[in-house]
Amino acid sequence: MGMLTEFREFAAKGNVVDLAVGVIIGAAFAKIVDSLVGDIIMPVVGRIIGSLDFTNLFLILREPPPGIPHTLVDLKKAGVPVLAYGSFITVVVNFLLLAFIIFIMVRQINRLKNLQAREQAAAAPAAPVEPPEEVKLLREIRDALRR
Repeated sequence: MGMLTEFREFAAKGNVVDLAVGVIIGAAFAKIVDSLVGDIIMPVVGRIIGSLDFTNLFLILREPPPGIPHTLVDLKKAGVPVLAYGSFITVVVNFLLLAFIIFIMVRQINRLKNLQAREQAAAAPAAPVEPPEEVKLLREIRDALRR
């Protein structure tokens, strides 16, 4: 029973719930970035360098058996080693775009937090500074002598 109770306390902590929400949103966001890269950016880059399909950019590392079409899927099915650098390029571009977008989002969130903190600091009246303990004691002595 002790481990179940500990797990329940762990799972109920706010950080775990926040992390779970972040992972779910991150997974959905990654799909958006994949689509952005695969459907919008990579076709433009492919058009510029002359190849429209980056996933079929590869080098054959061993002579394939006769009759096997020279496509990445067919060569992999036949067990021919290939260096699929086009897929790697696509994944790297996905990562760089995702990292850049997250950087921009975190930067904007930090700007909003700083702006909000400055507004709250300006709106809050300055609290009077509490005098040191020695000053308080001297005032009490002064007031006592006046009586």
